[in-house]
Amino acid sequence: MPLTDIQCRNAKPKADGSPTKLADGGGLFLAVTAAGGKYWRMTYRFEGKQKLLSIGEYPDKSLADARALLGAHKRTLKAGKDPAENKAVAATGGTDGFETVAREWLEAQKPAWVPEHYQRVLGRFENDVFPEIGTMRCRDITAAKVLEVLKKVEGRGAIDVTKRIRQSIGKVFRLAIATGRDERNPAADLVDALKARPKVKHMASLEADEIGQFLTNLQGYDGERQTRVAIELIMHTMLRTNELRFGKWSEIKGDHWLISAERMKMSRDHKVPLTKQSKALLSELRTLAGDSEWIVPGVGGQKPISQNTMIFALYRLGYHSRLTIHGFRSTASTVLNESGLWSPDAIERQLAHVHGDKVRSAYNRSEYWSERVKMMDWWSDYLTERNSNDLSALLA
Repeated sequence: MPLTDIQCRNAKPKADGSPTKLADGGGLFLAVTAAGGKYWRMTYRFEGKQKLLSIGEYPDKSLADARALLGAHKRTLKAGKDPAENKAVAATGGTDGFETVAREWLEAQKPAWVPEHYQRVLGRFENDVFPEIGTMRCRDITAAKVLEVLKKVEGRGAIDVTKRIRQSIGKVFRLAIATGRDERNPAADLVDALKARPKVKHMASLEADEIGQFLTNLQGYDGERQTRVAIELIMHTMLRTNELRFGKWSEIKGDHWLISAERMKMSRDHKVPLTKQSKALLSELRTLAGDSEWIVPGVGGQKPISQNTMIFALYRLGYHSRLTIHGFRSTASTVLNESGLWSPDAIERQLAHVHGDKVRSAYNRSEYWSERVKMMDWWSDYLTERNSNDLSALLA
């Protein structure tokens, strides 16, 4: 039977003065020493060995605190790690501690996140937040203290990361409020206390909330069907105009599109993941292209589509000066970055951007392929969900 607070308070050594222990279940028990001291212990198996972990002293750590820590340690075990080596979890300030609440929030989000994103958010907490406020009770953490944490990150020049950490901290406090462990969210007071990201002038592009209407308008385009499909494909692949225009069927390699370094005018090839939506659009273009070597051929099929065909289609749709083909890349970059699900480096690699920072470019040669495949699937699904006339017919 699980322990009660009364049993914990009244627990004593055995009548002969020897130590005793009271089991609560799940490996948790209260050890009572001959001198009357009371200590929470947890038994568990790791890599085939029986192990014992000290959780804290009663009543400093209440029964509820001990159970919460037991849960945290079991999650650590489930992740394939030894709780005894995870020192951060052992000092989380009990059930009201910020780290305890943060780990509860992280576990709740885990099923909906890709593993890379979960590890990225967890890493931000473990590197920048837990060392500063992890052991503090949520209700004792002030806006000034949170700002102190954020300013250290901001001081490294990581403006975007600082913003995301503030958002994550705010969500942890929302959980604390919802579960009665705090009454206010100090992170909410800091929106205007941090540096804003410098504005960069982009090509005319769509706002996120304009994507759905544009796709609806595009479905009603009364010009060449090939042009409409090409515009959709460029949205799903995030390619530049010329990367699509001069694309040949020989570059399509099943699950990806391989554009040579020579054609990219870069030092390496550009490998583009093809989602189910992109493949469906390519299939339609294949039918329209006939025996042309070009993915989107011009009249007669001997040359690629002209440079102005797609932009003129945007004009006919009423987007003159409001949108450019290149602007689709800006929209994608904004949505992907603001989602917080994907690393900025993976997004930049997908856009095939060349950085002026030669040191960063030299050391950052990773393809981020696994993450980019998942990211592009997410992006294609994002577009499809906003298209009232989606690709269901093509994907059937």
